[in-house]
Amino acid sequence: MTQLHDLTALEQGEMIAAGKLSPVELTQHYLDRIGQLNDTVGAFVTVTPELALGQAAQAETDATEARREGRALSPLHGVPVPVKDLNFVAGVKATLGSLAYAENVPLVDDHVVTRLRQSGTVMLGKTQTPEFGLPCYSENKIAAPARTPWDLDRSAGGSSGGAGAAVSSGLAPLAHGSDGGGSIRIPASVCGLYGIKPSRGRVASGPTFYDVSGLSTSGPLARTVADAAALLDVLAGSMPGEPYAAPSLPAGETFRAYAQREPGVLRVAVLTSSPAPGVTVHSDCVAATRETAELLTGLGHHVEELDLPADDTLRTVFGQVWAVMATQTPVAPEDEEKLMPLTRHLRKLGREVSGPDFATALYAFRAVGLLVSQLQAAYDVILSPTLAQPPAPVGGLRNDADPASEFDSLVHFTPFTPLYNATGQPAVNLPLHWNADGLPIGVMLGGRYGDEATLISLSAQLEAARPWAGRKPSVW
Repeated sequence: MTQLHDLTALEQGEMIAAGKLSPVELTQHYLDRIGQLNDTVGAFVTVTPELALGQAAQAETDATEARREGRALSPLHGVPVPVKDLNFVAGVKATLGSLAYAENVPLVDDHVVTRLRQSGTVMLGKTQTPEFGLPCYSENKIAAPARTPWDLDRSAGGSSGGAGAAVSSGLAPLAHGSDGGGSIRIPASVCGLYGIKPSRGRVASGPTFYDVSGLSTSGPLARTVADAAALLDVLAGSMPGEPYAAPSLPAGETFRAYAQREPGVLRVAVLTSSPAPGVTVHSDCVAATRETAELLTGLGHHVEELDLPADDTLRTVFGQVWAVMATQTPVAPEDEEKLMPLTRHLRKLGREVSGPDFATALYAFRAVGLLVSQLQAAYDVILSPTLAQPPAPVGGLRNDADPASEFDSLVHFTPFTPLYNATGQPAVNLPLHWNADGLPIGVMLGGRYGDEATLISLSAQLEAARPWAGRKPSVW
């Protein structure tokens, strides 16, 4: 029998708009599931039932009035959307995954939360994230680790691991995440979800924390392309003072509409070798990419394998910038000892990076962006593995005894994703493949700057050719 969490987010929104589903009923359904399953999957750090039910009641009132007046509402009006615990919701604890912020309650909303409120979504709570979002797993001293429901001994990835665990376990229909080096695409890959890392400037950051490097952005994780596109419509938009602004869609267009359009015949470059030297790409990840290339060829696209020489430049400069950014979250001197070993290590490294070295690293990002843009003069999209390895065991990526070694080794898990954070281009994870062990193996499409629309249309075409939403983990 179909249950409420079997419905897509857009189906839920349509039923709410038609008066066939109560936002309060829907919200209570998810709150009940969180109560039953959160201890198992570690999706939520903080659950906000009073706030959620209050927002749901208001959404129900607004939907009733809109029907009476013949007004259209957001397609996601009344639909629950949890927020990653790196972002601020006024009056709700924001731990940033750290004991140093365990009792932090902000007074203001981040811009993405303002947009979620304006669209009538319902906030179920705050999802698990590693300390300050630094590693690609979601484990900290605050709450239980986020686990992929496809194998509860394995991590849900990071840093939006709680968001991935929530959606893939049916604890939320879709979720807000953020991505500074792959932090949406990594959880999407290991949790069997669709995730979008938007173009730099597509979604406003702040008003509290700004990533001056331009690496990070917010974006959606969802079970379907259309759901993710609809949430991107909600999140997208510039705000006064933003340093970047991605090109706007044509007047009257939406990202959701592109999920209903054919992409046309595209030129696709296929990369299966790691862009970082010394990294071995697992055969499951290579096979998933090649099978996707065959699927694209069968759909009529022009697909060509590309072999780029491995270069350690991006890894080196990314590490410098990442370390500097780790210093930007203020921590009282007496609280430094509360931080995770990796966080302390990165903050120490970041304080040792000189101003000229930091500027040179940012310049290298721009140079890489130029090179990739030249490559994409010949290709519309680039296909690659999302990760170099299948989902990792919980604790398998951590090395608290030697955080320097841990940070150096993370590139062996995720060498592909940071490229698009450095260049600012959009990229998506597609859950097209599961390996012999039943674990999801994602593939990634990267597009031209500002061209999420093509990625969404192509993703929807691939989704229609090989549907994935009907595949559910045992925790569902």
